[in-house]
Amino acid sequence: MSHLTVAADGVLVLPGRPAISCALGRSGVVPWAEKAEGDGATPAGLWPLRHVFYRPDRMEAPETRLPVAALTPDLGWSDDPSDPVRYNAPVRLPYPHSHEVLWRDDHLYDVIVVMGINDGPPQPGKGSALFFHLAREGYGPTEGCVAVARSDMLSILKDCGPESVMEIGE
Repeated sequence: MSHLTVAADGVLVLPGRPAISCALGRSGVVPWAEKAEGDGATPAGLWPLRHVFYRPDRMEAPETRLPVAALTPDLGWSDDPSDPVRYNAPVRLPYPHSHEVLWRDDHLYDVIVVMGINDGPPQPGKGSALFFHLAREGYGPTEGCVAVARSDMLSILKDCGPESVMEIGE
């Protein structure tokens, strides 16, 4: 089982490997009970890794035992707490509620790992689109996600499968 540990100071550890840098939310790490939509915070907790999306026009499918699917230009993610059906879930664009576009011009979402945060079932306003994805140059802050360099992501994914979890500490 792959157990990724993320410290609030931006260090990710996978047992048996050197620690790596990661970017976290612009508002730091908060306890799950305090997490709110749009607060820019990364929620502390133990989160399962659900599945992987990747940009097929920019790379091959990553090697992993997690379920993998290619992104398409019409794929989005509902981030609207008032969305009665698809809040914190993938949607096809155009979509009538507020959403995040997953097919981005930058490279942050060339690989996205969907984490099991606020998904069972989602609680409106407790956060959406909280992913493990690629970091900006210089590891600039995220909107609440965890982000690493592309080479680190591809290496980490090789050890991940359906039992993998990410533990984010306060």
